[in-house]
Amino acid sequence: MTKHQCRMTSTTESLRERGFNSEFRRWRGRGSSGKSETMSPTRLVPAPKIEPLADDRILERACEFYEAMQQRRTIRDYSHRPVPREVIEYCIRAAGTAPSGANLQPWHFVAVSDLAIKREIRVAVEKEEKEFYEKRAPKAWLEALAPLGTDSNKPFLETAPWLIAVFAQPFRTLADGTRSPTYYAIESVGIATGLLVTAVHSCGLVALTHTPSPMGFLNKILERPSHEKPFVLLVVGHPAENAQVPDISRKDLSEISSFCD
Repeated sequence: MTKHQCRMTSTTESLRERGFNSEFRRWRGRGSSGKSETMSPTRLVPAPKIEPLADDRILERACEFYEAMQQRRTIRDYSHRPVPREVIEYCIRAAGTAPSGANLQPWHFVAVSDLAIKREIRVAVEKEEKEFYEKRAPKAWLEALAPLGTDSNKPFLETAPWLIAVFAQPFRTLADGTRSPTYYAIESVGIATGLLVTAVHSCGLVALTHTPSPMGFLNKILERPSHEKPFVLLVVGHPAENAQVPDISRKDLSEISSFCD
């Protein structure tokens, strides 16, 4: 089997395992109408210029970035201090620079500061969370959550000035009104969300990644189409003056990586 065939097989198996059989057929060159899609010619432009740096300066930058991100913590205690909308806009712009499958950018961000909508979201979240903690959660999951001190009460959903709901788009609508799949939507949205969290931290704010399950109520409250899938609800703002975090640690480099050099 050639290297090219290996890559094709790996991609094929990945798509089939996720139940994307129809998407797979289209990926092979068949559109939703059953006809072959026209390939657009590649258009190249000069890459952005990056200032060449000496190795010691590159290392210094890497260390500085790590030290900054080492201070990032998930915060559940927020102050009522407002955050200008423009700040959130730039954070979302940064998230939108993420790489994505076939550059289809299969994401949508809904930023919420309206008090009534935040209240509606909190009520819906706490309903699902109460069901989770009291009935659905396996014992092992609850034991894993115990050191974090979490429960079904989520006041931060109203206290924090902004909520950002991130949606994944498994499909896109073409010019003729037909649907066509996006590719690696979940992976792409995950990368974009990571950039969003980093952008929030980099500008001096804090965040919490919240994932109530199920999250379909977000489509209704935020008026998003049913084919978009809620990925995460990001809580953004300033920490409360006496905010506290669990006394936990991160894995060492040796536990999260290996090198082949």
